[in-house]
Amino acid sequence: MSPPEQPPHRSGFVALVGRPNAGKTTLTNALVGEKVGIVSNRPQTTRHAIRGVVHKPHGQIVLVDTPGLHKPKSLLGRRLNDVVRDTLADVDVIVFCIPADQPVGTGDAFIARQLREVKAPIVVVVTKTDAASKKQVAEQLIAASALVEAAEVVPLSAVGGDQVELLEDLLIGLLPDGPPLYPEEQTTDEDVERQLAELVREAALEKVRQEVPHSLAVSIEEIVRRPDAGRGELVEVHALLHVERNSQKPMLLGKGGQIIKAIGSEARAGMETLLGARVHLELHVTVLGEWQDDPKKLNRLGY
Repeated sequence: MSPPEQPPHRSGFVALVGRPNAGKTTLTNALVGEKVGIVSNRPQTTRHAIRGVVHKPHGQIVLVDTPGLHKPKSLLGRRLNDVVRDTLADVDVIVFCIPADQPVGTGDAFIARQLREVKAPIVVVVTKTDAASKKQVAEQLIAASALVEAAEVVPLSAVGGDQVELLEDLLIGLLPDGPPLYPEEQTTDEDVERQLAELVREAALEKVRQEVPHSLAVSIEEIVRRPDAGRGELVEVHALLHVERNSQKPMLLGKGGQIIKAIGSEARAGMETLLGARVHLELHVTVLGEWQDDPKKLNRLGY
């Protein structure tokens, strides 16, 4: 008796789209099984396309977590929307994230109109079901289904892990046959420098309020690795936090430097986990006037 025929291996690219704060990065991290993108409750947390790789015996999903599509108010906003549109043109499947705890609105309708132009199959995911009642989830499933023509509609909680595996299987089933695109040990193609900068920005987003989050960018100026007195390696990281106006500097520094110290402490812990080494982190706040609308400054910051 011959052994049962194995299903073909599938692989491809899946873009996650949605308005800001729809839960795209939290879902990406849940699918990958580790943190590959920063998370906060602030719009514009994700500012570039982040790839996370999901490895399964029968398939490999390369997730592309995109910035939230929105009505742009700056050159940065227009560039972020361009990142999303460029991504949509070159993927095999699209996951349209709609949060269960917020009514479907004009932002979701705007994204649905953009998706009418794409040829890839669409899976609508109603996210954050843990934050909504059963009635809210049911109403959102109906409203989401009316927005676009979808191959599947899935309610899930990335935080609780509810229905995440079901979504994985659905996505793999929609991908073309093909070999793995990344080696098994690789879960992201983000370079280390950008990951370190994002850890600083994530910590800062948690510590500051008012208008600073939109005006904040982080760059890594230097990474120095040296022996750590018999304890392996010490990594020295020098980072700059860029704001647009002088009035924003005190908001990041805090009274007696308390806020910048707290940012450094939180970011350093994440860096040590990422690098597997002790980290010495130096942070400095600098003013880069109106960088969100200056092409040269945006290029310098990698946007």
